[in-house]
Parts: sequence; C-alpha cells; structure tokens
Amino acid sequence: MTTQVVTETASPDNPHGREIAMWQNFYKKVFGENVDFSNVRIPEKPEGRWWLIILAKGMTPERLFLKCQEKFGMCKWTDRNLDEIIISDRTAKDWHYAIWVRANVEADPEFKNLSANKLKEINHQGITLEERLVLGLFYFWRTNKHLDIQNWTLCAGSRVSDRSVPYVYCYDGKRGVDWYNPGSRSDNRRSRLVVS
Repeated sequence: MTTQVVTETASPDNPHGREIAMWQNFYKKVFGENVDFSNVRIPEKPEGRWWLIILAKGMTPERLFLKCQEKFGMCKWTDRNLDEIIISDRTAKDWHYAIWVRANVEADPEFKNLSANKLKEINHQGITLEERLVLGLFYFWRTNKHLDIQNWTLCAGSRVSDRSVPYVYCYDGKRGVDWYNPGSRSDNRRSRLVVS
C-alpha cells in the first residue's frame, strides 16, 4: 500500500501551504489519519522565527500522551486518564485549530521565574499541554530529537483539576508530564507564548 504525500506549496493565496501540508503528512504518518486542514484559520504570523502548530480534531491530552509513550517513551505523575483531569484554554475536541509558537528548542527564556499565576495576571497566552505534546511529537518526527533538553515547558494554558499546572520535561534521558504549583516559579520551568 502506498501513502499519498501531500506536496502543496506556499502561494499568494495560501502562504502557509507547505506548513499545512507537513502537518497533514504528520497526522497521516504518526496517527494514520487523513486530515484536511484547508479550511483551518491560520493566525497572522508574527515577525521572527515561529513554528506553526495545527491540532487536529480529537487530539486529547491522553491520546497525545499515549502516542508520545509509544514513539519515544514518556511517563506521567498519575495513573488517571489525562482527559479526565486536564482543563485547557484551547482544545481540539470539536474542530481543528492552529497557533504559532516561537521556534525554540527550549521554552521561552523571558518567562523564566514567572509562576503560572503571575503569567495569568499579565494576560500571557501560554501553551496548553495538548499543544506541547503534539509539538514534541512533530519535532521528534521531523528531527529525531527532543525539545526542552535544558529547561522544561510549563503548560500555562492548562490546569489540572486540582488547579496545579502541568509541565513537560526531558531529564536524564527520561521524558514525562508532571505537575507544578501555580504560585511557584523556577528558572527552568518556562511557558511558551502562543499566538492564536
């Protein structure tokens, strides 16, 4: 069986065609799903280097975690289903959506030593757990490498049902999802800014 590869290119009518096609290929290769992102609203791309993330409908925290576990090994602090305890600012429960994040292997340095509570006070739009997990899968699919080697992504756009904040780490060869107090801050737990 041959897999059709989408090779759409950027054009004046669709400046992000190449990136959209890459995400469609990712979902086909990694999840075995044929998705059509032609009608997804792509936010205006800010100046500088940014990565597009497209969340396909149905990509939940637990589903993405299990795919990470399958592809490169990942643990979590709980044995509960993440779909039952994660509350996110944005979800792909009912439709696909797209965002931009800075093209950094490490989480954004300007958000070090800022707690999730402080980030909320300053109206920071932070990455959700789902967005960070799919970005990690996509980056690994493209490069065979991992994000957050020296620092960890605080998923400030999500909360655990007890109001703690999930974060994703890569430490000592292990990858995982853990929780952090929303009022605590650290120089190695940093959010990633989202443009939506």
